[in-house]
Amino acid sequence: MSNAQAGAPVLEAPAPPGEYHSRVALTQEAVDLLVELAGVHGQLMFHQSGGCCDGSAPMCYPAGEFITGDSDVLLGVFTLPEVEEAAAQCEFWMSKAQFEYWKHTHITVDVVTGRGSGFSVESPTGKRFLIRSRLMES
Repeated sequence: MSNAQAGAPVLEAPAPPGEYHSRVALTQEAVDLLVELAGVHGQLMFHQSGGCCDGSAPMCYPAGEFITGDSDVLLGVFTLPEVEEAAAQCEFWMSKAQFEYWKHTHITVDVVTGRGSGFSVESPTGKRFLIRSRLMES
């Protein structure tokens, strides 16, 4: 699969400290939407909770609007292209409970047509973020 194909990861977050492989990536569609949203909202972050609703939809917030803590795991930090330096870093967090189920999984954040959650910043765009997963390579 080439990176030009829809849904292919084009931007990988560096591997977390002490690990050898990236845990999370973005498709070109996700990068494009994040760049657009960062122009409006500033620095962004994702949180994947695996709660009661759509467990495949990560929530995207302006940085600082969702408070992470000891019950969350930082899976990676992206540097978005063509975004002011102050807004270029985008963290991807997951709840520890969800991470226990997903710790052997690589996540790719993609974009599909549809309305996201009312709390996620992409909601008014008619698009929503979605995760696609595969087992991590050993």
